[in-house]
Amino acid sequence: MFRIKKLDIFIAKQFLLLFAGTFFICQFVLMMQFLWRYVDDLIGKGLSLSVLAQFFWYMGLMLLPQALPLAILLSSLITFGNLGESSELTAIKAAGISLMQTMRSLIVITLLVTGVSFYFQDVVGPEANKSFGQLLLSMKQKSPELEIPEGIFYDGIPNSNLYVQKKDMEKGMLYGIMIYRQNGSFDDHAIILADSGRLQSTAEKKHLLLTLYSGEWFENMRSQDIAGSASVPYRRETFGTKRIVLDFDGEFNLADVSGISSSAKAKSMKRIYHDLDSIREYNDSVAHVFYHDAQVSYFRRMEIEKPDSMKAVAAAMKKTADFDSIFGKLTAEQKQRVVKQATDRARSTQMDLEIKSDYSHMLNRNEREHQLEGLGKITLSLSCLIFFFIGAPLGAIIRKGGLGVPVVVSVLVFIVFYIFDNTGYKMARENEWTVWFGRWLGTVVLTPIAVFFTYKANNDSVVFNIDLYKNIAMRMLGLRMKRNLTRKEVIIEDPNYAKDRQQLMQINQELDDYMHRHKLLRWPNPIKVFFRPGDDHDIEVINQQLEETVEDLSYTSDKIVLNELNNIPIIATHAHTRPFVRKWLNVVTGLFLPTGLFFYFRMLRFRFRLYRDLRILRQASDALIARIEEKFI
Repeated sequence: MFRIKKLDIFIAKQFLLLFAGTFFICQFVLMMQFLWRYVDDLIGKGLSLSVLAQFFWYMGLMLLPQALPLAILLSSLITFGNLGESSELTAIKAAGISLMQTMRSLIVITLLVTGVSFYFQDVVGPEANKSFGQLLLSMKQKSPELEIPEGIFYDGIPNSNLYVQKKDMEKGMLYGIMIYRQNGSFDDHAIILADSGRLQSTAEKKHLLLTLYSGEWFENMRSQDIAGSASVPYRRETFGTKRIVLDFDGEFNLADVSGISSSAKAKSMKRIYHDLDSIREYNDSVAHVFYHDAQVSYFRRMEIEKPDSMKAVAAAMKKTADFDSIFGKLTAEQKQRVVKQATDRARSTQMDLEIKSDYSHMLNRNEREHQLEGLGKITLSLSCLIFFFIGAPLGAIIRKGGLGVPVVVSVLVFIVFYIFDNTGYKMARENEWTVWFGRWLGTVVLTPIAVFFTYKANNDSVVFNIDLYKNIAMRMLGLRMKRNLTRKEVIIEDPNYAKDRQQLMQINQELDDYMHRHKLLRWPNPIKVFFRPGDDHDIEVINQQLEETVEDLSYTSDKIVLNELNNIPIIATHAHTRPFVRKWLNVVTGLFLPTGLFFYFRMLRFRFRLYRDLRILRQASDALIARIEEKFI
């Protein structure tokens, strides 16, 4: 039966206080990062404080689900890091309380936060996204003199399309201006070219004053009295300075929300999956129409009246099969005309296919975006739970509180999740990956990590032991470890020098015999290395005798003996025969060529090193025997 204990209340209080602080920190950081994307839409627009307040309010609601997982990760890391650093976690475990029992109150809190995250994404988030998009679109339309892009036509001004080659924001000048104005029908339009100009809002914010320099004005003169004429007269005007007043309401007005509400981000999960049926049905109907058009176009070119008649298709193909002979009978002028018609038809067909391809891609992308947004509400909510089972065990393992190590670890974990999640989203949106794989990628990657850290922390296993990983890396790379024997401060019993001398002499004899029988400088057969057993037990026996002798002589008070003992290398007794002890690992390594080559040359290095170590050992052993005979015997 679950009962709330004082320990649960104690840990929950610490966690909730830290969670409140870290949440506002994470929310602020995400909002500032998000703000940089739209800072150009806010500066110089003359927006009121109420509009700016709405902007930041909707932004905060949109980013709240993203701040919750990061806040849980950071607060759980700090909470259990503080408990470990102050030895409170050790006392809890000494009382017989496991880590999972310690975390049970926080697990309940995290589940509640997960539900809150899903609620915000499903209920509050769509409305916030829709209101934010409407507000942002209204901001962009408020001051077109700041929104005019370089190199493309801008249609934000009524009845006008404005092209600017270059802008100078400091001087407020526009260069390489082209204006296309259309007042009524297609014939009633004007084209204005100018080297430079300036666009400003009038004082009442109802019009735009466009001042142009060094340009030309081309305008059609169609009127009702000449409406029946075949040609349309026009006038051309060259000017040094020209001022044009354009109608534009510069006051802040909310834009139409109809286009924004159809976005997947502005829909709840229920509406997303409801609209998906309509989207798929519409996409299928478009595909059928495209297929029917292609079929009709093909049979029309084949001059077939009944598209469903396979005999008619075969007859038409047979009839028009000999194209070369027909084309060869034409005159040069007819050939030129036929080639031109065929080229135009091919170009027209190509453009038609490109348009249909782009439209189909847009429809499919819209469907995938709806699927991604629906799954994203689940994955982002589950990330709160996953981040907790990463942060809490890591805090218990690292045992460092404060904002130092936890912040670094939190940022690294969040970056890993963001990279996988964002990459999966983009690849799935572009139809490179499936929707399920792309959207669940970040969650699938972090879930085993959370399980691993939780298991290790619950069983008090060593994870971040630097010396352990250092030794593994040194063994993998074949790096040498040296002896470091020093004089003992208290020596209870002196070494048995006579026995050690006899043991060293026996080791020397065995070394001579070993080096004679084992040709260490020869390259071994790779088949024997990876696929046949053949451990070197002789060197293992010699090394065991050597270490016993070194251990006994290490209690000496003679500096020369200690110095010679430090000269004896630490012998690797296995790495010169095969990569691994287990046979199946050697077989797998040998079958995979890149790793097989790496471990084969690594084994050769150990063979050459063993040969050199044995020669050094022989010299050090002779020096020890001479020193023992000189002073102790």
